[in-house]
Amino acid sequence: MSDELLVAREGAVLQVTFNRPRQRNAMSWEMYDGLVAACEAADADDGIRVLVLRGAGDEAFVAGTDIAQFTGFTSGEDGVAYEQRMEAVLERLETTRVPTVAAISGFCVGAGIALAAACDIRVSTTTGRFGVPVARTLGNCLSMNTYSLLVFHLGPARAKDMLLRARMFSADEAHAAGFVAQLCEVGELEETVAGVAERLAQHAPLTMWAGKEAVRRLRLANLPDGDDLVRTVFGSEDFRNGVRAFLDKTPHRWTGR
Repeated sequence: MSDELLVAREGAVLQVTFNRPRQRNAMSWEMYDGLVAACEAADADDGIRVLVLRGAGDEAFVAGTDIAQFTGFTSGEDGVAYEQRMEAVLERLETTRVPTVAAISGFCVGAGIALAAACDIRVSTTTGRFGVPVARTLGNCLSMNTYSLLVFHLGPARAKDMLLRARMFSADEAHAAGFVAQLCEVGELEETVAGVAERLAQHAPLTMWAGKEAVRRLRLANLPDGDDLVRTVFGSEDFRNGVRAFLDKTPHRWTGR
């Protein structure tokens, strides 16, 4: 693992920390690859009963994918390839045999909310902020699988409110929607997550695996293809100019082209 993704075993719990606090733990591909490796390590060790994901510091869980990785995109096919790679990471996380817990403080945005949604249980401090603000930032879109995660957890009305208004949900709103299982104060996150992990570690592994796998299969039943949506949006002038404006911190006017 790299310094940007830390993996440590604590008894029956494998702890994964996204360690780029100055960038609000924005994800690089090396970090995504490290997460996949951690999921495989959890599955390979019968002594590991729980996988916990967290962000370094209190400011963010994960504030999306590092935007600099989009600068080389030249066509919609680049977007399709990116979303397929993201989907593989999310699938590996979602199919991990042990229960997965997202410990959230601060921003849980873009790819961050997708990672959290792929976990089985989400615990958040009252500072948690949840959203996918790309309609006002980059002008890109999500894969059909990620849209499905949001709709499955939030319902279509809340998902569209989050996506179309680029609105950030508070921790209280995410808890009321059922997305967050448990709320706590910032200073209580470690203790609260430890209590959740301890309880999970005491339960029957195969029973928990069957439950989470059944829910995953129900979510994916009749999932349609969405590559045409990704290809159109990532291939647009709006997206290319939006990435440039975001990185340059300059205003951008959307044209719909």
